[in-house]
Amino acid sequence: MSNFVSSGEALAAAPNEPSPAALDWVRRLVSIDTTSHLPNLGLIEIVRDELARHGIEATLVHDRREGWANLFATVPAHDGARDGGIVLSGHTDVVPVAGQQWDSDPFAPEVRDGRLFGRGTCDMKGFIGTALALLPHIRETRLAQPLHFALSYDEEIGCVGAPHLIADLKRRGVRPAGCIVGEPTGMRTVIAHKGIHTYRCCVRGHAAHSSLTPKGLNAIEYAARLICHIRDIADQFREQGPFDDLFDVPFTTAQTSLIEGGNAINTVPAECRFSFEFRNLPNVAPETVIGRIEAWARETLLPRMRAEHPAAAIEFERLSSSPGLDAAEEAAITQLVRALTGERERRKVAYGTEAGLFAQAGIPTVVCGPGHIEQAHRANEYVSLDQLASGERFLRRVIRSLEADDGLAAEAERAALVV
Repeated sequence: MSNFVSSGEALAAAPNEPSPAALDWVRRLVSIDTTSHLPNLGLIEIVRDELARHGIEATLVHDRREGWANLFATVPAHDGARDGGIVLSGHTDVVPVAGQQWDSDPFAPEVRDGRLFGRGTCDMKGFIGTALALLPHIRETRLAQPLHFALSYDEEIGCVGAPHLIADLKRRGVRPAGCIVGEPTGMRTVIAHKGIHTYRCCVRGHAAHSSLTPKGLNAIEYAARLICHIRDIADQFREQGPFDDLFDVPFTTAQTSLIEGGNAINTVPAECRFSFEFRNLPNVAPETVIGRIEAWARETLLPRMRAEHPAAAIEFERLSSSPGLDAAEEAAITQLVRALTGERERRKVAYGTEAGLFAQAGIPTVVCGPGHIEQAHRANEYVSLDQLASGERFLRRVIRSLEADDGLAAEAERAALVV
């Protein structure tokens, strides 16, 4: 373990640029526009073919829509074993660039001032490209435990693709023992994040001429009451907790983000639709949050509405649900990543990742990857070259930790990563 811990010092002392192969792969991936509303299959097939070129077979898990797919591939141990080992996980989709003012083409990545600019460089094709660049090294390594690759679609719109990938692993009996999700953390270990849950609500009233408002039922006005109640719940969490001060926002949050309704200034609106989300601390059950919202709508608001018009209705639709992460400090993957990075601070973040999904499936997971979340999703998104270099060195150490008789990982540590 002492050899591992000292490797954290090497992260700072090593050269501050990635290998040409890593930079080329990141550029190649970024140049493919995989904004979430667009198919990602072209990128997935490029990765599948590259894996095949190195003798690694990939499984594609397709969405019901044509053109979207997850990918999972295993580099087996030298004895053919496929159980246990570590998953390197990343999402292939990126957020839109519409409405953003870029100084260069977001899908023609370029290096300026020690930074690689382009959509997805930070979130999170930098991690994926660096991992793919190490395929020759992985194939040359005599692995004592397998190394897995997991690439998903539509993470940015609510972790839509990863559940199908994980369900396929269960069906096929694939049992990794640990997972590293390479979201941008500045190459620091993140052990917890909030859950993210998004909903759409439709409030149905009754249309009438605005001169005859008592004959109608104003859906916008009642939707506003429900939106204010959601804000009241958010305020209660902010004032009363529970709290976890390791998070930058140490309480559960909720907000309404989209709203539409009505069709004319002189018509009582018959419908109002709005979308809202809440982000819960890992120890706050999401069912209790949405339960409070739905119960108030059903028991308090709807009777008032139906007293005005019997056809009134309030309908909720869940758009996405991604669980929070709360990694066990004693888990082998947590200790391994801490040892390989050489840092011990306990970090928890408000943004969400697919890590909670892997953990919920029984695969201990942490988050660690190149880049900083502050550079993600914005115009002129970038990842610094020194972050890519640190990520590449980190992944080389992950590979080495799985190497047979490498002299670095204690047998007990290696055994702990076997199911």
